[in-house]
Amino acid sequence: MDEKLTLMAVHAHPDDEVISTGGILARYADEGVRTVLVTCTNGEQGDGPGGVKPGEPGHDEAAVSALRLEELRESAAHLGISHVELLGYRDSGMVGWAANEAAESFANVPFEQAVGRLVALMEHYRPQVVVTYDENGGYGHPDHIQAHRIAVAAAEASGIPGKLYYTAVARERMAELFEYLRSTGDAPEDFEPSDDFGVPEEQITTVVDVSAQVERKLKALKAHASQGDSIFFLRMPAEAQHRVFEHETFIRHINRVPAAADREDDLFDGLR
Repeated sequence: MDEKLTLMAVHAHPDDEVISTGGILARYADEGVRTVLVTCTNGEQGDGPGGVKPGEPGHDEAAVSALRLEELRESAAHLGISHVELLGYRDSGMVGWAANEAAESFANVPFEQAVGRLVALMEHYRPQVVVTYDENGGYGHPDHIQAHRIAVAAAEASGIPGKLYYTAVARERMAELFEYLRSTGDAPEDFEPSDDFGVPEEQITTVVDVSAQVERKLKALKAHASQGDSIFFLRMPAEAQHRVFEHETFIRHINRVPAAADREDDLFDGLR
């Protein structure tokens, strides 16, 4: 392929593409950047039709996978994603779930094999910018951690991306959001961020304004309706949704181009 400006986001499950990167995927697509979403698993450990949870009677992994991949296609259309690449590994489930032990689960597949598949995609698309999770996968999910590991290894092995970013949430901004939600009586009862949720704001290197893409990001999030029970952002009032979604924040981990030393507002800073 040619050397067109390309952004590659490496995510674990269908729906992960929206929360932390839906805005940048839509914004850079609007700017003519080729956007590539790599989804590592088919999301079999998500909720099934009718809200059936993994491990409950009637939870059909094949049906869940088919539903979630259809939702992913709709989400990608809302965000204007150019290419969706599915690695097709089995969802490992949350920490402590039985699926953690399955040999075919993404967290347990041969590491070099998974890295090799991602290197091949990087060689095909030649992304100047790659975005994935931090070392803890954001919140410790085995598949997020594995996605991080293969993305970093593939970027280093291929030498192709000029920049690699970790998605990040500033601890202070999350605390402000929940203070606002409590003041309005809209704080979710089933989720309260811990004191160490997110990262200190001084670690954030890059803040991208995606306010013009908020409505499309919300449409993409709503496309993943089958997982609505676990997406508390959908239950927040519109004003709070806009507050949390108007900017996406990142930590620059690899930089091989002349870019802003401390703070950036563009993932392609130094590349155009």
